Amino acid sequence: MTVNTKTMVPMTEANQNFSRVARLVDENGSAVIMKNNVPRYVILEFSQVEQEAVLPDEDVLAVSRRIMQKNKKVYEALAK
Repeated sequence: MTVNTKTMVPMTEANQNFSRVARLVDENGSAVIMKNNVPRYVILEFSQVEQEAVLPDEDVLAVSRRIMQKNKKVYEALAK
């Protein structure tokens, strides 16, 4: 998942204008809500959440590794 700076929304604005956040998700697939200028929440389309569904017997560490590997570029960008 790459973070588009156009989909970053301050917490105050998300609280006051959630329909704008929903539109961003519809247009881009996700939105990032910032709290104190730090990415805090990710809003995803429900279809994307279903794709990330975990089987009950799948190891939590394996899932974490898979998600971290899939989003490696995002984590590296946030770590800067």
